[in-house]
Amino acid sequence: MEHRKVRHAERLPYQNRDIVIEGPVPAAELAHYTLHSDLDAFRRPPEQHKALIEIAELIEGRIIIARDAETIVGYVTFHYPDELERWSEGGMEDLIELGAIEVADSYRSLGLGKRMIQTAFEGEQLENAIVYTTEYYWHWDLEGTKLNVWDYRSMMEKLMQSVGMVWFATDDPEICAHPANCLMVRIGKDVPLSSVEQFDRVRFRQRFMY
Repeated sequence: MEHRKVRHAERLPYQNRDIVIEGPVPAAELAHYTLHSDLDAFRRPPEQHKALIEIAELIEGRIIIARDAETIVGYVTFHYPDELERWSEGGMEDLIELGAIEVADSYRSLGLGKRMIQTAFEGEQLENAIVYTTEYYWHWDLEGTKLNVWDYRSMMEKLMQSVGMVWFATDDPEICAHPANCLMVRIGKDVPLSSVEQFDRVRFRQRFMY
């Protein structure tokens, strides 16, 4: 599979300066920036910064960022499925996970999540891939946003729908563990039918369900 990476950037006016939304950002460039101290949902900021650099070094890895000068205030990650998860079982080179999405608390009213995700799909660079994301309610910042689980689910669905991702059924136990959890998928226009069929086999272990 050809991993098409088309750099795109835009500027969002913010107070008396601009927030830059850009990516995919190379590892060497990411290393020069600092991660905002509020970006701690998954790891402590220094450890998460290191993880972003490592993902950017992968052949399939993509990091999209929002930065305020030299400080990263939001990011989105794309990479192959973790080898311990069922999504890796098909050995698919054209199955890419939209993994972590995080925006620093004081920047959450700017629509940066949506802008970063849209940046990732600019230039038709992911049209030869099936991009999926798994949404689990226990990863959501329900306390910080003051949203209930269903409103948060609706917010995440709208965010993913902004790039053409839609709800897909699955018998994955983790997703089925709570009705608010969901699988969202975008199948690029250049993805062969054989890959779509293989993805269906990964989505359902109980074959009678599809």
